[in-house]
Amino acid sequence: MTGAALDRPALRRQLRGLRRQLSEAEQRHAARQLARLVQRSALFRRSRHIGFYLANDGELALTPLLEHAWAMRKICYLPVITPDHRLRFAPYRPGDTLAPNVFGIPEPASAGLRIVDARLLDLLLIPLVGFDTQGNRLGMGGGFYDRSLAFLRHRHHWRKPRLLGIAHALQRVDALDPQWWDIPLDGVATDQQLHLI
Repeated sequence: MTGAALDRPALRRQLRGLRRQLSEAEQRHAARQLARLVQRSALFRRSRHIGFYLANDGELALTPLLEHAWAMRKICYLPVITPDHRLRFAPYRPGDTLAPNVFGIPEPASAGLRIVDARLLDLLLIPLVGFDTQGNRLGMGGGFYDRSLAFLRHRHHWRKPRLLGIAHALQRVDALDPQWWDIPLDGVATDQQLHLI
């Protein structure tokens, strides 16, 4: 699919529509395939503090990978939206209380949570609407990840967290025109392949 032929809102609508058409069985299969690919990667194995997300709107689910990370005793986090429209990350363990945020997406809700900045994570898994193999991404359009990761624009050597976009293979486009505020990815994992950049 050619991303440059459509404007971003139109491309976003088209790609979200494609992923919503997947059946529950196809979604479950894709999540298991993704977990198999990512858990074998050195990027995942070396990471101790990992930011996950809970799937919404047809996003590729991370549940099998999250369960594997817990079994490996990795410290897992979920995003929490702050009042300044940035993402910070709260530790997430099996059985933790979740409550819907302003978009209806569950996030950790316990009083007294230790919330951390993205810079303290080793690896951050980011849901994508679209991507190309050069590490350009198309998100939902709210800019939450870009604002929260803006500090990476000023780092040239020590780069943490590493950013791995997550999407169904059908969300790949030939090319996306990056915007000045876009933070490039270190790779993209789909249900079919792990593309490291």
